[in-house]
Amino acid sequence: MKIKGTKFQLQVWEEIKKIPKGSVKTYKEIAYIIGSPNSSRAVANACAKNPLIIEIPCHRVIRSDGFLGGYSGKGGIQKKRELLIEEGYNKFKYKQLNQFK
Repeated sequence: MKIKGTKFQLQVWEEIKKIPKGSVKTYKEIAYIIGSPNSSRAVANACAKNPLIIEIPCHRVIRSDGFLGGYSGKGGIQKKRELLIEEGYNKFKYKQLNQFK
């Protein structure tokens, strides 16, 4: 199946597929690897548009400060946290947000 996306998105998604289970990279690291060092936010946006949540494991991409960032898959940021823990990665920073405060 051919994935549809911009050239940039396709580059990001291909790089994310290389991240091994139990490991993470930052949005900034992905940006550097694909040759767009000032495009961390664009990398995050490409993750948000990921059409294949399982095949392209965007949950393995986190912020440079160690926090998780976002997750557009079902279950949101909590699911991203759970997936990383299931894969054996727990070195991230996590802040439970209470939307009712």
